[in-house]
Amino acid sequence: MPTDGTEASRPAAEVTGTSATRRDQVGDGLLIVDKPAGWTSHDVVGRSRRLCATRRVGHAGTLDPMATGVLVLGVNRATKLLTFLVGADKVYTATIRLGVTTTTDDAEGETVTISGAAHLTQDEVLAGLADLTGAIQQVPSAVSAIKIDGKRAYARVRAGEDVQIPARPVTVHRCDLLGLHRVEAGEFTHLDLDVEVHVSSGTYVRALARDLGSALGVGGHLTALRRTAVGDFDLGRAVTLEQLEADGAGAHLIPLADAAAQVFPVRHLSDQETIDLGHGKRLPAAQPGRPEPVAAIGPDGRLVAMLDETRQEARSHVVFPAP
Repeated sequence: MPTDGTEASRPAAEVTGTSATRRDQVGDGLLIVDKPAGWTSHDVVGRSRRLCATRRVGHAGTLDPMATGVLVLGVNRATKLLTFLVGADKVYTATIRLGVTTTTDDAEGETVTISGAAHLTQDEVLAGLADLTGAIQQVPSAVSAIKIDGKRAYARVRAGEDVQIPARPVTVHRCDLLGLHRVEAGEFTHLDLDVEVHVSSGTYVRALARDLGSALGVGGHLTALRRTAVGDFDLGRAVTLEQLEADGAGAHLIPLADAAAQVFPVRHLSDQETIDLGHGKRLPAAQPGRPEPVAAIGPDGRLVAMLDETRQEARSHVVFPAP
């Protein structure tokens, strides 16, 4: 599996293993987990289901086994928020090795080509990174979670199919070089680049590594990846699975209304507006033309709905009935 992905998740099967003591079910909200290396995102979902004592857990964007960092989980009714979080910008720290290409564009694949990169200067590397910054057309790795005619691309590759994925528009807001290190490997010298990238949803960091190496004429692949932020949720809010186990998931749950208010514009409703939305009625938009979803908060502080205010009338993307 590749080391980064952007496919939204449906709830995964629970991880099997030794059972912990039965826990009380937690409420509705988000958990920000620091995913460990060697775990799939589905593994983390499965463990969190046990810790939260509910099957209703999903995540807002895949991190594959080699990658670590921020994984946003929705618990119970907060799974309905994940649709809106999948499109959030992401921030990563990563290491790119120049001079080696692999079948998956990351360290989990088999080596395809090896060449020297010692002749490259820092200025050439910075120029290559600059060329990959801004609005670009990116071809994802063939070994990715993208679906082609209903089947994951990586599954088609494993079945021996020739997979061609068309380029898609993405935005690299910034790609900063944090460090450059020469790596001796027999007769070759490679370059390891430590970078920090801020990208739009849908951007594959390993594809950036591949394309940088190609542009510099030496090939490249990703050797490490850590997601440090998804939208407004960063590593400062993240907890390890060990912390969830020790403290109980409820101690780290961000309540539904608080989570929505942190990420989205907020509209405070009157009592009557709360009743109307609950009955499926539309309201006049508070700020017509607002492109982002709006969190509608009732007088009691409860998240009532996520609203679409792109037109004169606000309509509900999703309603959260009172529990």
